[in-house]
Amino acid sequence: MNERFQRITPFLWFHDNAEEAAHFYVSVFEHSRIVTSTRYSREAAMATGRPEGSVMTIAFELDGQKITGINGGPAFTFTPAVSLVVNCHSQEEVDHYWNHLSEGGNPAAQQCGWLQDRYGLSWQIVPTALFDYLSDADPAKAQRAMQAMLTMKKIDLAQLRGAAA
Repeated sequence: MNERFQRITPFLWFHDNAEEAAHFYVSVFEHSRIVTSTRYSREAAMATGRPEGSVMTIAFELDGQKITGINGGPAFTFTPAVSLVVNCHSQEEVDHYWNHLSEGGNPAAQQCGWLQDRYGLSWQIVPTALFDYLSDADPAKAQRAMQAMLTMKKIDLAQLRGAAA
């Protein structure tokens, strides 16, 4: 089997719940799986203060995208400065990812399709048609779509279509 080589892999720093987060994300995205995990050895646990045998890193795939999570402690936290974009073909997909990823999180904290999940990670749930509306050859249509998008938390394709028309 010839597997595609992924040169760049997002590496996400969690306090102590990387394994829980990975399992949650895998449950949200089709064609996803936990790949492998490493655990804190006795020596590493003593050096870091992490529990011996607890997950150090966990590699997982979300719809083919490789990602690694680490339980690194409280030194770093997520900010909206870095987000993961989920491209969607339909409103149904937008609703699915928005509803699942925002569960227990803070979808009201951001706008224009951005949400913060229960782990503090920011996601952009974006219908691919948005880019068509925003780059329309008619600048007035593109501007109306932009203005409509700026009022939204979750992107609503019907509203965008109406605004652009």
